[in-house]
Amino acid sequence: MFQSPTVTINLTGMTCPAPLLGAKKVLEEIEPGQTLKLISDCPGTHDDLLAWCQATGHHLISATRRDEGGTAYILQKSAGQQAVPHPDATLDLRGIACPGPILESKKLLQGMQSGEVLLLVSNCTAAADDIRIWSQATSIELLLVQQAAQGASAFYLRKH
Repeated sequence: MFQSPTVTINLTGMTCPAPLLGAKKVLEEIEPGQTLKLISDCPGTHDDLLAWCQATGHHLISATRRDEGGTAYILQKSAGQQAVPHPDATLDLRGIACPGPILESKKLLQGMQSGEVLLLVSNCTAAADDIRIWSQATSIELLLVQQAAQGASAFYLRKH
């Protein structure tokens, strides 16, 4: 089951760089691996967070448009300088809706050896939550989630 964010901050109405600075302050105060839900309606927030996460090692898990306006960003504090795993196989499923990414990953992982890593790239908005739940229920380890490109995430999965 997806865990609720450790901290939620709503910075709706604040212009950049305030959302980035708010995220930085909160992530400095929480433990590695914990998450922040940041709500912002500033159009520059996504690009700011993406660049900042790539520079710091924190993870932009998801960005979801809210019906009431703005975007809810889920960020995870890094556990330090985590190296990006070297994938043994890559599966780019941008444009495929859930549960497609999980079904295709499952097929590919069945043919892989224990310990091998699959890089799954998906832009399905439900993928982050679905893959976390799937990995917790199976012998697949979710090693790392990174923002791959605008609207897409890279999931590094290890077969046990």
